[in-house]
Amino acid sequence: MSHKSGAQFRNYDHFKVYFIQLSAIVEAEIRKLRHDPFELFMRMIQPAIWLLLYGQAMSALKAIPTGSLSYLDYIAPGIMAQGILFISILYGISLIWEKDMGILHKIMVSPTPRSILVMGRAIAGGLRGISQMLIVYLLAWLSDVNIRWSIVPILGVIATVMLGGALFSTFSLIIASLLRKRENFMGIGQVLTMPLFFASNAIYPIAVMPKWLQILSILNPLTYQVDALRNFMVTGDVLFWHLVGDFAINMLLFAVLLAVATRIYPRILY
Repeated sequence: MSHKSGAQFRNYDHFKVYFIQLSAIVEAEIRKLRHDPFELFMRMIQPAIWLLLYGQAMSALKAIPTGSLSYLDYIAPGIMAQGILFISILYGISLIWEKDMGILHKIMVSPTPRSILVMGRAIAGGLRGISQMLIVYLLAWLSDVNIRWSIVPILGVIATVMLGGALFSTFSLIIASLLRKRENFMGIGQVLTMPLFFASNAIYPIAVMPKWLQILSILNPLTYQVDALRNFMVTGDVLFWHLVGDFAINMLLFAVLLAVATRIYPRILY
């Protein structure tokens, strides 16, 4: 066997081991959700309130200019992004719980690279967002939102949800690694979610915001997730390169957060 062929086999073996390790982390995280159906039920409450109560009321008032879209059409993708944000930003509390129970110590002494541990949790965070996506689709359908039901838009929504869930879950892991106490984490999580949500285009257009809030919205990653979701789910009128920009911004931020989380992940043990 040549040196080149031997290197290829070694690379394949390394990739196979990493894939198995990554799959194990993702499966363990998803199993938690599968064994807690009550959490899935509770996730329905918040989007139901926003769509069925707030959305209907604001739609009747016609107070917010949304162009050719009805207000319910406009807000449905924003409520989906909000749901992904809320469940992802609190994802890190499970890390603190695992530390308190001694589970995390056992995981950290395994030969699995830190990058795989963080990436596995990020992917699991993205997959958890799919349940929220299904809930919002159901509520939007019941509310007569004009949803695009073809396969490409739905796949686009899934990709956006996965990326958004992974991004904010990784951000949550960083916060958990720095704070390390559940009480402190819950406070910070609640403080972060509201500004991220309201300083975005989720429930009103950027054009109606004051200038300082428009700047914050442009810097807010949630804005680009809502933009992509609104195009895939409802409008379908955004240029392809505009969508590429939405994904590129969030992919870049996710890569940065992934590197930071991998670096500081072991700090939660101390």
